[in-house]
Amino acid sequence: MPQPNRRRTRNRVALALTLPLGATLALGAPALASDDATEGGSSAERSTGERSTATLTRCTPAPEAPLHEMRGVWIASVGNIDWPSQPGLSPEQAQAELEAWYDEALASGLNSVVVQVRPTADTFWPSDLEPSSAWLTGEQGADFGGWDPMAFAVEEAHARGLDFHAWFNPYRVTLTGTDPSVLAEDHPARVHPDWVVPYGGKLYYDPGVPAVREHTTAVIMEAVERYDIDGVHFDDYFYPYPVAGEDFPDDDSFAAYGDGFSDRGDWRRDNVNQLIEGLHQQIEAAKPHVAFGVSPFAVWRNAGTDPEGSDTTAGAQTYDDLYADTRLWVQQEWLDYVLPQVYWAIGFEPAAYDVLVPWWSDQVEGTDVALWIGQATYKVGTSTQSPEWSDPQEMVRHLDLNEQYPQVTGDVYFSAKDVRANRLDHWPLLQQAHYANPALPPALHPGTTEEVAAPTQLRTARAAEGTRLSWSHAGEDAGFAVYRVDDARGPGRVDCDDLNADTLVAVLGDGDTDWVDPDGDKHDVYVVTALSTDNTQSPASKPRRGR
Repeated sequence: MPQPNRRRTRNRVALALTLPLGATLALGAPALASDDATEGGSSAERSTGERSTATLTRCTPAPEAPLHEMRGVWIASVGNIDWPSQPGLSPEQAQAELEAWYDEALASGLNSVVVQVRPTADTFWPSDLEPSSAWLTGEQGADFGGWDPMAFAVEEAHARGLDFHAWFNPYRVTLTGTDPSVLAEDHPARVHPDWVVPYGGKLYYDPGVPAVREHTTAVIMEAVERYDIDGVHFDDYFYPYPVAGEDFPDDDSFAAYGDGFSDRGDWRRDNVNQLIEGLHQQIEAAKPHVAFGVSPFAVWRNAGTDPEGSDTTAGAQTYDDLYADTRLWVQQEWLDYVLPQVYWAIGFEPAAYDVLVPWWSDQVEGTDVALWIGQATYKVGTSTQSPEWSDPQEMVRHLDLNEQYPQVTGDVYFSAKDVRANRLDHWPLLQQAHYANPALPPALHPGTTEEVAAPTQLRTARAAEGTRLSWSHAGEDAGFAVYRVDDARGPGRVDCDDLNADTLVAVLGDGDTDWVDPDGDKHDVYVVTALSTDNTQSPASKPRRGR
């Protein structure tokens, strides 16, 4: 049986109340004074006019899953997989495409985007260290045309209440070809040819060169320090996947920097370990609320290779083939989350989903590392690897299985175009089964950013579209969570325990201070909290009855 998840238990903090747990927030007779103003309007849209009986003692909802759950989608730029759809779009076209992806993520029940911003040692922001990305501009190093794509991407995500995880590839320089002359003239790979090696028809930065590690870290930290991103994300590419009949050409760097290592594999793993540990330290020092995570190929080692490995017979193992000791990174807590790409069906014998999810659950147990699962949306209705991929319920079963392991606190789907494709009409089945209610984005580092005040002057009014809510808030950058509770406890009465995943009805973006509930009525009571940058909630507003 899976063991309790320490991440969940450590986050089950006592509600911040000065009255006993279980005490209620109450609305009473309208004759008594309150700091909540009433709202005027026509007969079709009138305020409740109700005033609370007293200054209420406010509670702070506990930051625990599944109230907070990762529901993300990868938006890949390399090869123009998702965004932009082709190189050289005008700023207006590129912006419209990205906004459409974000809107579709929201409509699909998701709360986070993982956007690839450094696909081939080039960037989606005006960097001082690397050229602009050809996947966006059409020519590496070309001007962005008067806009900052990263700033736009982050701002538009936050405006919708989406967390933005910036996705970087640490070592890949080209997707095809080994001729450095095709790179921008000032590209570091041309300025420092000793940093670069050809392998498998591509160019890579050599992980064994210390200057490469320093440069890669500096590029990523430039983005961390310049933009309000919520996470730094690596995928599964470290040392490249093996190419038959070809050795990775790092003889020179091993000779220069391999002192103390008799085994080249150990040296290669140490090179990647140093990048992971050092980057984690720098992110934590600069912006401790920014999450750092990796989405590795899901098999660390097969049990036939190492008894600590998974009961799999996968053809690749991250420890041996990519020199990525992902299990060590979890044990050392160099990551805030690990997101294994469990891209196989339940029951797939070489590497079964129902084998790898429990294995990874065991690895994070007792650590402060969150576990999210990478889902192969791209295989639904297309893959012949397993008959299960022809069943629209397979992805639903994946999330059903996840619920047996409380260590799993979210999922990310590859990729956006496959969520959009909705092959076999599988997504509405998944959304109905698992994403019927919204969820707050993860709060991996609660208390690391400035606390936000509670919303005030919550008002409700009846409108043609439903119950209209509006409120006031002192800050400009806070998002908001809206809760709707029925009045089973009595008219206008809300218990702090009622503010949970079942009553959460909306997660709103930065600065949104009004919302219409199409399903609300006079038997409902509403409460709003503000969300800080680290996704922790403010004390609750005073409750307000619906109309």
